[in-house]
Amino acid sequence: MERAGKLIRKLKLPAETASLEDLVLAAWPMAVGKRIASHTRPVALVRERLVIEVEDPIWQRQLWTLRGQILAKLVEVLGPGAVGTVEFRVAVPRRMPQREERIRIPADESSQIQDPMLRKLYQLDRKKATA
Repeated sequence: MERAGKLIRKLKLPAETASLEDLVLAAWPMAVGKRIASHTRPVALVRERLVIEVEDPIWQRQLWTLRGQILAKLVEVLGPGAVGTVEFRVAVPRRMPQREERIRIPADESSQIQDPMLRKLYQLDRKKATA
């Protein structure tokens, strides 16, 4: 099996097509497998350091112990010189988008207010709150 880097170089694509960083980030799942790739996310290639986000400190610790094997696999997939070290960072938990909850005011509470001036003030204030 040929290395991905060699195959891509043989294609003689323009330089703008795929950068080294793009190749390294795309090769991550091939190098570590589906299970580890599902708990990690390659973020960036800074010089020869590949930055990987992990779910929690437990994954960080486990992958840190496997970093030698991971680097060897990356060299096998990409060729030498692409990645020198791997850094594992705990990712900031991301929140999913949420719908806005509007305050629901009952249809007409103003009829229970006896004073006409207070009733009018209440209606104006309620109108502003729902706008």
